[in-house]
Amino acid sequence: MKNLTIENIVLACGGELYGGDGLTKEEAQGVVLDSRLLSPGGVFIATKGERVDGHRFIPEVFARGALAVICEELPKPLPGPCILVKDSFQALKDVARYYRSRLNIKVIGITGSVGKTSTKEFIAGVLAKAFPLWKTQGNFNNEVGLPLTILQIKEEHQIAVLEMGISQFGEMRRLSEMAKPDICVITNIGECHLEALGDRDGVLKAKLEILDFWNREGLICVNGDDDKLITLKEKYGDRVVTFGRNRANDYYPSEEISRGLLGSRISIDGRIHIPQIDVPLPGEHMVLNALAATAIAHTLGMSQEEIREGIRGVQSVAGRSHVVELKDYVLIDDCYNANPVSMKAALDLLQEAAGRRVAVLGDMFELGREEEAMHRQVGAYAAEEKTDILFCVGKLSEAMYGGAMEAAAKNSGKPAPQIVYAREKEELYSLLKEALLPGDTILLKASHGMEFAKVAEWLKKNLA
Repeated sequence: MKNLTIENIVLACGGELYGGDGLTKEEAQGVVLDSRLLSPGGVFIATKGERVDGHRFIPEVFARGALAVICEELPKPLPGPCILVKDSFQALKDVARYYRSRLNIKVIGITGSVGKTSTKEFIAGVLAKAFPLWKTQGNFNNEVGLPLTILQIKEEHQIAVLEMGISQFGEMRRLSEMAKPDICVITNIGECHLEALGDRDGVLKAKLEILDFWNREGLICVNGDDDKLITLKEKYGDRVVTFGRNRANDYYPSEEISRGLLGSRISIDGRIHIPQIDVPLPGEHMVLNALAATAIAHTLGMSQEEIREGIRGVQSVAGRSHVVELKDYVLIDDCYNANPVSMKAALDLLQEAAGRRVAVLGDMFELGREEEAMHRQVGAYAAEEKTDILFCVGKLSEAMYGGAMEAAAKNSGKPAPQIVYAREKEELYSLLKEALLPGDTILLKASHGMEFAKVAEWLKKNLA
């Protein structure tokens, strides 16, 4: 890793080196928190977790060829070069910030209330047609995941596509200081993490901390249909590039044909004209992701054909609108996380199903004082001709169940969905066995803490 010598690591994190005479100019071959991932020549950062203290693995990583260890406590005896720091997690961020400052690379930082991961996949998928790049893996988008992602960037990479997720004020500023983005992409400003951020204005303020360390000669790419984000035009002028369905945006769909769960076919206009692009993932929000990717790719000089082929090749990520075809069923696995905006988008996607529409919805966390009202709103939305069967799962979802029942009662002249409440997942399984029929399409959606990935695995096992 260029310039990431023991000497520079010590300077970056303000640590004190013990041992390592004659090795201070050696470059690290990687930096890890998980001792199992260490390769010879790598640096291991020993952290104290709730269940495991990484300091106990220090002798083991040196036996496997570690170059050095960053730690809060020195092992006795000293098995190799150790850099003593007050806070190992802070040292991780300090080292990542230093390493980023030495990289000659264009960084694209992606944030927003909904759709960060799918937008990242579209942008990375398209740009990979023209540039060697690195992207955030999985959900490594927080104050631990982002620095680890930065420290995996190699010299051959020309672009890094980094997802940046927060839940508190100040977090995005710290992420931005590490990433130093050249291009900032903001997908939307929705009702999420309201427990800490208060309202949408608070969400906007927290997300815009991404601009604290933004390259002022770069770009801000935003959803121009969002009433909060479009105001950035007033302050940043031509540095703001917009995408969205409104034809006033710089990139918009001039034609849009739904292909159900197979995705859609669109033509893009505005600053570029690209006819007949196949967007392979279903849902209206995937069209917005394709527009965002087009805006970035066009700005970076990619051709129409490269953009078209890049969009066509994008693949879904497990837990994010991932369509799984089972033997007699279709499963829409969207269970990574949830808030009111993404819940409604997922229910809209369910409308594309050919058979019965079954929604299994769970609790949405971190919504603050309005959590009960927001669960009721989602329940009402699901009951208004969006589902044939609605399962509301979890303690908070009792309000979702109530909202659905009220909405169904008001729509007395229309067919009402079957509405079921289950307080626990274990209760849900027996209810699903009784209710599901071959041909059903099943949507799974809840906040990550509900562990609906286990429900997805249960369905795959029992419905295969």
